[in-house]
Amino acid sequence: MGENETSRSIVSAAIEVHRTLGGPCLLESVYEEALVWELRQVGCRVERQVQTPILYKSVMLSTPLRIDLLVNSLVIVECKAVSIYLELFEIQTLTYLRLRNLRLGLVINFGDRLVKNGIHRVVNGL
Repeated sequence: MGENETSRSIVSAAIEVHRTLGGPCLLESVYEEALVWELRQVGCRVERQVQTPILYKSVMLSTPLRIDLLVNSLVIVECKAVSIYLELFEIQTLTYLRLRNLRLGLVINFGDRLVKNGIHRVVNGL
């Protein structure tokens, strides 16, 4: 399964999670856990709260980044549950993509009334 097919699975699963849980107003961690369950049901490999080390010059920093989800080792997913979406979330995801040398990320805001309007695709070098 490539990046685009993985992305389609993630979007479908996010819509199902949002619909089943009744929309916005829950904690981000609830949506994240439900999304992991949905993705695993369709055969995706999902890693949750993936630690990503940061190399600064020649020194490994002691505080790693935590990526919400890494799906099929190809797509980073950042889950949000906010009423006000910030472009900063996409910039953060792009930084994660660069650090992991990956090309595709999705920021999913479950805080939007319609989750399909809260899905933002982030690309690195495409």
